[in-house]
Amino acid sequence: MTLFFYLLIAFITFIAFLHAWAKKKYDISRTMVINAPRDVVFSFIRRLKNHPFWVPWFFKYPKTVLKQKGEDGKVGSAIYWKGDNKGIGEGIQKIIKVKHPRVFETRVLFVKPVKVSMLTYFAIKELEPGKSKVVWGIRGSLPFPLSVISLFYSPNKLMGDDIEKGLINLKTQMEKKVKS
Repeated sequence: MTLFFYLLIAFITFIAFLHAWAKKKYDISRTMVINAPRDVVFSFIRRLKNHPFWVPWFFKYPKTVLKQKGEDGKVGSAIYWKGDNKGIGEGIQKIIKVKHPRVFETRVLFVKPVKVSMLTYFAIKELEPGKSKVVWGIRGSLPFPLSVISLFYSPNKLMGDDIEKGLINLKTQMEKKVKS
């Protein structure tokens, strides 16, 4: 019994050490050049009702229930989602900043399966008429036990590919829209 107690204390100490050592803040971003005017891209991105058409998490979980509140594209507008599985979980995304046509930010709060809050941001720069550079990023903090898990499976690895896919989807949507 004593050996078990010492092993348990050692394990808890080890996990606490990993949590203390782990990087708790993250900022993941990707960039894409889109052959569409900045105003067109910005107007599409800032509308939360358009996100299911290009954000990859909605593609992965098509049975997700979505409800919108407020005037879409304006500060204070929000979208609530609830999935039928743990992959997308449940949460709310609320617009917190709109600086037309350059910056758009939202606060995302996951309620299930784990409570996590993060900031998503978009920056759009016009490179030349009809050509825009879009930066999509996610920043936040990792609570315990996610901080320990991040040592073995980084947030960049977890979300980076999906951000990249989302930007590719956005590019496809925008370039089709401009051609039609």
